[in-house]
Amino acid sequence: MNSKKFRGKKQIATLVTLGLAMMQAGYGIYADTSPVITPTADNGKMILFDNAHAQTAGAADWVIDGGFSDFANDLAGEGYSVKELRKGSSITYSDLSDAAVFVIPEANVPFKVSEQEALAQYVADGGSILFIADHYNADRNKNRWDSSEVFNGYRRGAYDDPAKGMNSGERNSAAMQEVVSSDWLSTEFGVRFRYNALGDLSANQIVAPGECFNITSGISSVAMHAGSTVAITNPQVAKGIIYTPEGGISKWSSAVDQGVYNNGGIAEGAYVAIAKKGKGKAAFIGDSSLVEDATPKYLKEETGKKKTTYDGYKEEDDALLLMQLTNWLANQEDYTSFADQGITLDTATALYDFETPENSTEPQSEPWATASGSYKWYDSTTFANGAYKYIDESGDTPISSPDPTPTPVEDAAYVINQPNYVIADQELPLTLEFNNLTPNTTYSNYRIGAYLDGGTQVGLFKKLSKSWPTSYGYSDDFSFTTDDNGHASTILVFKLKPGTLGDINIRIKQGSKKILTEKMTVTADEVDSSKAVGTPVYDMIYASTLKVANETAITVRVTNMQPNQTLSNLRVGAYLDGGTQIGLFMKEDGTYPTAYGYSDYFTLTADENGVAYKTFVYKLKTDGAANLRIKQGTKNVLTDKVTIS
Repeated sequence: MNSKKFRGKKQIATLVTLGLAMMQAGYGIYADTSPVITPTADNGKMILFDNAHAQTAGAADWVIDGGFSDFANDLAGEGYSVKELRKGSSITYSDLSDAAVFVIPEANVPFKVSEQEALAQYVADGGSILFIADHYNADRNKNRWDSSEVFNGYRRGAYDDPAKGMNSGERNSAAMQEVVSSDWLSTEFGVRFRYNALGDLSANQIVAPGECFNITSGISSVAMHAGSTVAITNPQVAKGIIYTPEGGISKWSSAVDQGVYNNGGIAEGAYVAIAKKGKGKAAFIGDSSLVEDATPKYLKEETGKKKTTYDGYKEEDDALLLMQLTNWLANQEDYTSFADQGITLDTATALYDFETPENSTEPQSEPWATASGSYKWYDSTTFANGAYKYIDESGDTPISSPDPTPTPVEDAAYVINQPNYVIADQELPLTLEFNNLTPNTTYSNYRIGAYLDGGTQVGLFKKLSKSWPTSYGYSDDFSFTTDDNGHASTILVFKLKPGTLGDINIRIKQGSKKILTEKMTVTADEVDSSKAVGTPVYDMIYASTLKVANETAITVRVTNMQPNQTLSNLRVGAYLDGGTQIGLFMKEDGTYPTAYGYSDYFTLTADENGVAYKTFVYKLKTDGAANLRIKQGTKNVLTDKVTIS
């Protein structure tokens, strides 16, 4: 079998991502939607690539629509669905649970303890991970952590303090919270990346296919261009399958220590290794050069300059190895160690004292170079335009070309009709108004987001009938059609990230264009502790400005309930002093009643926190002083005085 079999398959997979036309034109953007490569003949398995740990920092571009696209497209050619894990927060077990294989290319931000636990549990339950590292001191974002250190679980020479040498901004950044030194990779998977740095070579010591589940079938050699090796620390669960030549090995020209630890061969450690944990598997590669191709997507985050990557994937038997290794990983098997599989177990790699985590030393001061200008590795507002995840001080994600489907906007007036009060982790109603536009015209490519100063997204937005998104960020695109007066409105509901408090920003965008930005004040959720749990406390959250005939929303909220407690025969209405009904409350089928009055009856069931809520869309008949009321049966349980303009 020849590695050429796996080349040139891009035509049989479809890349789906926001801004596809711009990427095809050569623009590098960071969009809220992560790319997906859909196979034409789906084998039912999904390969997920990590892009949550600075995989595009510095010269790296290890994404499925950039410097790893040859590998990703060949996986799709083999029938795999290929996706990118794109998020700004910690990875969780649920992020991984649907993936057959999770590929982690050169993580340059350390894993939090919760992430390590999620990864270990994912493999124990039957998932597989492919760890792709590089040589020691391949610190792409100048944060003093390279991928081998991230994977191992500790930073060389900083075991007692993972943030050693960092300033207060770095130390206090979200990226460094819950980072604790440990020998994690060795404990969980029986291997440890060595901190060597080998130069250009062909790794041609290949373990026989029958000794490694046929992963090496047809493999003669694979390339390394400045990489590291893997020490086998627990041969019961880990095994090396490809090694460098023995003797004549040169260190990488910029290695900070001796670079070569044992003159190559088996004693140097495995270039490629595998492991079995629980029902799942793992594999380890000591160099990203084996995987990369020459099609980077993004600019350098520090300088904005173009990146240069190379066609390592096309060298020697690199592509064939990667495909066969991934196929083995994706084939879930229930045995828990290599001991009962009829293969020869390795001997544990002999290590130096300085390779003991607690005894490790820092050969030279880190980072290896001073950051340029205002660049801060932990703050994407300092990234250069064109870099992955670039945002400006307002949380925007600029796109350096026209919108794919631009819609002209006239001298419009926009209104974000905020709720009468805003609390975190609660469904809240939101009415967006659009005025002075061309009558009877449809406008598209709008979205809304909520973010902190500095750019961190804290909002979840959806239509009433839709499911909540899984990550904080801008809403899905929405459109609206104006009436005869050039007016339209859109009703959404939103939630803010738990713990959010104080002023945040809320913004409407059309494509990449900023339409309207306002401040929103988030208050603490006041809890009435005077009533026994199980005695409902009613509340209403509605638009701060109520206008005659405008479609808007109201949320009925009940707290202080027992978990799973149910309330029935509830209604909400609007009326004038004297009793005249002035509200039309939308029915479940999306239609309005023919007469003004209370809503249809509804039932609420409390969640595990004793909270229940329901949001209605409604219209009001007349202006002036009015009342909003919740009733249970014939009992009035809450009445709010409001003013309608």
